[in-house]
Amino acid sequence: MLRRLALTAVASFAVLSAAAPAATAATGPLPLLSLPLPLPSALQGDDGTETRLTVTVSGSGDREADGVYELRCLPAGGTHPVAQQACDRLAELAQPTDSNAGTDPFRPVPADAMCTQQFGGSATARVTGTWQGQHVDASFDRTNGCEIARWNTLRPVLPNVR
Repeated sequence: MLRRLALTAVASFAVLSAAAPAATAATGPLPLLSLPLPLPSALQGDDGTETRLTVTVSGSGDREADGVYELRCLPAGGTHPVAQQACDRLAELAQPTDSNAGTDPFRPVPADAMCTQQFGGSATARVTGTWQGQHVDASFDRTNGCEIARWNTLRPVLPNVR
């Protein structure tokens, strides 16, 4: 999805760049305008802020998965081991579908949710920062089926643990 958006932006820029010389030849020089290019709201928060998250993982049993990672999107970067894939997943979750208005992967499991009683391991994670212009401070674990599903929804922002 993110690649498709980037390709569309590049193609639009190429078309506009090709049209400017033709217009200049026919009517004289065009005035220079500085127009900001708006980013889709799925990639940028409504208030114009980019995604910046700190992901802290512990107890996974995998030394490579445990640690503190910074994640930035647009452009993807930071110390997160798979920053581009993580940013792509966050953009995907923000996209509205026919059945919902986008998924908030940081929302906690409702207190009255019926969850399977299974244990997915002792891994825990905390995610803080901003996403979609909203403050994020969310904790994750794998203590029951609902929490495991919530963790898995956020992969690869959170590591794949067993």
